Amino acid sequence: MQKKLLSSRLRHFFEQKKKSYFSLSLWMLLLLLSVNANSQGVNGSITGTVNDEKGEPVIGASVIVPRTRFMTITDIDGKFTLSDIPAGKVSVQISYISFETMVMNDVQVFDGKTSTLDIVLKEGTQLLDEVVVVGYGTMRRKDVTSSITTIQSDDLNQGVYTDPAQLLQGKVAGLTITQSSDPNSSPAIMLRGASTLREGSAMQPYYIIDGVPGVDLSLVAPDDIATIDVLRDATATAIYGSKAANGVIIITTKRGKKGQANVSYNGYVAFDKISKNLDLMSAEELRNYAAANNFTLPNDEGADTDWQKEIQRTGVSYNHHVAVSGGNDKSNYNIGLNYMDQQGAILGTDKERLSGRALAQSKILKDRLTLSLGVNASQSTHEGVVMNDGGGSVTDAMNYYSPTQPVKNADGSWYESFGVTQYFNPLSMINEDIQKTVYKKMMITGKADLNLFKGLTWSANYSYMNDQSTYSEYHTTKSQYVRNNGQATRNTYFGNKSVFETYANYETVLADAHRIGAMAGYSWEETNSNDGFGVTVKDFYNDYVKYYNLTYANVIDGIDGVESGAESTLRMISFYGRLNYAYNGKYSLQATLRRDGSSAFGKNNRWATFPSVSVAWRLGEEDFIKNTGVFDDLKLRVGYGVSGNSLGFDAYTAIKTYGESGWFSYTDADGNTSNKHTLAATNNSNPDLKWEKTGMFNVGLDFAFLNSRLNGTIEYYDKRTSDLIYYYPVSTNRYPFGTMTANVGDISNKGIEFTLNAIPVRTKEFEWSSTINLAHNKNVVEKLSNETFSVDYQNIAYPSIAGNSGVYVQRLMEGSPIGQFYTYEWAGYNEEGVSQFYERDPETGERTGEMTTSPKDSDRTKTGSAQPKLTYGWNNTLNYKNLSLSMFFQGVLGNKIFNALRAQYNSISLISSGKNVLKEVATDQKFTDVNAQTPSDRYIENGSYLRLATLSLAYNFGNLDGWINNLTLYATCNNVFTLTEYKGSDPEVQLGGLTPGIEWRENYYPRTRTFMVGMKVNF
Repeated sequence: MQKKLLSSRLRHFFEQKKKSYFSLSLWMLLLLLSVNANSQGVNGSITGTVNDEKGEPVIGASVIVPRTRFMTITDIDGKFTLSDIPAGKVSVQISYISFETMVMNDVQVFDGKTSTLDIVLKEGTQLLDEVVVVGYGTMRRKDVTSSITTIQSDDLNQGVYTDPAQLLQGKVAGLTITQSSDPNSSPAIMLRGASTLREGSAMQPYYIIDGVPGVDLSLVAPDDIATIDVLRDATATAIYGSKAANGVIIITTKRGKKGQANVSYNGYVAFDKISKNLDLMSAEELRNYAAANNFTLPNDEGADTDWQKEIQRTGVSYNHHVAVSGGNDKSNYNIGLNYMDQQGAILGTDKERLSGRALAQSKILKDRLTLSLGVNASQSTHEGVVMNDGGGSVTDAMNYYSPTQPVKNADGSWYESFGVTQYFNPLSMINEDIQKTVYKKMMITGKADLNLFKGLTWSANYSYMNDQSTYSEYHTTKSQYVRNNGQATRNTYFGNKSVFETYANYETVLADAHRIGAMAGYSWEETNSNDGFGVTVKDFYNDYVKYYNLTYANVIDGIDGVESGAESTLRMISFYGRLNYAYNGKYSLQATLRRDGSSAFGKNNRWATFPSVSVAWRLGEEDFIKNTGVFDDLKLRVGYGVSGNSLGFDAYTAIKTYGESGWFSYTDADGNTSNKHTLAATNNSNPDLKWEKTGMFNVGLDFAFLNSRLNGTIEYYDKRTSDLIYYYPVSTNRYPFGTMTANVGDISNKGIEFTLNAIPVRTKEFEWSSTINLAHNKNVVEKLSNETFSVDYQNIAYPSIAGNSGVYVQRLMEGSPIGQFYTYEWAGYNEEGVSQFYERDPETGERTGEMTTSPKDSDRTKTGSAQPKLTYGWNNTLNYKNLSLSMFFQGVLGNKIFNALRAQYNSISLISSGKNVLKEVATDQKFTDVNAQTPSDRYIENGSYLRLATLSLAYNFGNLDGWINNLTLYATCNNVFTLTEYKGSDPEVQLGGLTPGIEWRENYYPRTRTFMVGMKVNF
């Protein structure tokens, strides 16, 4: 009888629950290894049975006492036992994939006795009923028709991060993020390919924080984030209209919860060290090379200096975050304070930031009105080093400065080599040429949500943000870079932004089958920026006061020593609405419409409309899918929408402006002569300037198998941007200024994205969860000209390679992607040992069969693309009892990188002029090769890489005798290892902007490896 019963349950287990065969083997093994369910500890026990709503046992359900070490899973009969629990009242949490999590509070445990629980789990709605944040509201995930990815705080990247965008690298398919190890840099972010020819904020996604649009990310500490929702397609972003062409990222911060006050602390210390330097010649190798080639090194002082090590250090960083939260039935609050001190691995590069936030909510008027008040503020100090062209870059100088020369002279002054051009002692620049910028930012937000009647909520919010930046620079009397006997510069600029929004959301369900939702709203926004001034003075008696007292200087270059901003005021008014309809949980429809008016554009085109429509069919609810017994969920989504790009403009973009252009001598009626500024045009008027518009078609398939232990998404999109804004040359016979800002070009991006979430292994004490995402995007510049404004191509990306003035390495051209390399083709050496290059016919562009050592611009051709064919991220989390190990891999495939560093430091002429070069010059270059450094496909390399970006180990001690609710210790390593063929220092070069895929000389900052240890505590 028992065998028949077991056989029946196993058959039901496979046919009704749709488990895999390996799961059966796993559970049978657990049965053999399980302890006797009747064993008792010296304290008490809890036993019970977990069934579904049909009365069948739920096998493998997780049963835990939160914040303790007590946990188990149910056996093949749905039974469980928790033993040796201290007497008292505890909470018991029961969870299983595709079932709603149940928490049973106040379960009484008695000494020496057993408490029994009978539990019934509800099936299948937890994941699908998850709330997703959308524009001006929320939706159930099952009703979502757009492409939206939600990342929970526990799934964000771990490391020394100062920008919330860094937390998403490799986590979202199609979201490309490249970072620098410079603590003062910001990551380059691009979603589904570049869709504009303008750089900076025009290429970045639009950020919404707690419903407030356009918020600076520095106002949010990573520890304050609860979730991040990435709106990827135009049907999701069109509700934000003219600012959403590059995608929208919505950040929701943590809220207080009902119960006693909770105090949390997260702190870490981190150590940053350069992971790979350039392989440069040592002093001995330089001398041997000179001897082998019969020449004398200039300025050989007999030293043996490793300049890379001289300016590098182990950077030590600290982070402390304290939060207090709590609430009751009516109100809740959350207050957070964050302090970060990040020390760069290059001397002189540091960042310090103090930020705080407070958010309080309260319900009044019989809980119909919810009032919220939030305050965010931050102050950050960035200290940097000189990173200019012409040799005036610390990180460039650490590579070119000769190791045969010492750091200091015998008298303690900085060593200086005269007679070598563009040659500066890097340690002198670090100590004698200092820079500091202080940023102060604040935001105040007030919001009211009024429930007028069932299903209808009216919301209104107002936000005010202001910011101030103060830049200070000082070149001492000992500076080798600026020789003005001490020079100081200070400037300060201010800005503010006001946003008012009001909107209403209505939702109802008719006949238990028709779910209808509607939203309508209005927004007003005003942004003021570039209000400021500055001054430069020089000739100081000493360096004691630096830039703190400019009156100590003796010289100011008249009005030329004064700078000033031109305050820009932009206003935008918007009307928007959304309609949602879902029938019987199977079919969903969403339509949005936004009408924006902006003062940034020409007077003839200040208004634009941005529509979208999308539908979804939950195939998994159809009988012909259900009966297959394969899918737990299957949903097909199709949509098309239009969004715009108004980011990166000021109030003067579309109007005629004039500015000072020089001086002239003016004599008045009395014969007095004085100098007066001449004024000239600085911008042409274009009353027809309008929005860039991006239309996107998106098809998505969401799926889930094996009780949702395997789920994911496949997406295809076709994204086309028209009316691209670019700066075209025009005749000054017709226009007062030589360029015109106009709408002309088109860009297309087509791609496929794949995301898969899996739990391959789950046992009583061990679980392995894994998530992988893959994305392919094809970017093409479709059009650059029309009948009015025409340009055949635009040469871009000037790498500043010695002896190659005016030689560019990329070309913006029709039919090619942004980041199209366009260089000479290396053809080896001629008989004299000089690099030669293939000649091309100027008319046809084809090779002539000839080679030359003096290539012309017409000899350049397409030599690769910076656009990757595939970007990917793979996260794995292994949990064993209270121990957790996370491994996150990320990388790209199929892209090319122009290694400007390698090209520059392969120059033979650098050695003879007294500078340093790469070691490979001695083995791979010929001493006769005066063309060694010429920018060509010789220095275009495979940029593919696989990186173990994060390795993190954590141990959760749980509740410590009531004194501490939860204690977790963790250790993390970032940039553990990288697999690549790239010969440069690191293959993760910037993929955003108009010139992606180049490892530059001037702003080169070596990649670091970071080790951090930290602690999270909840009281």
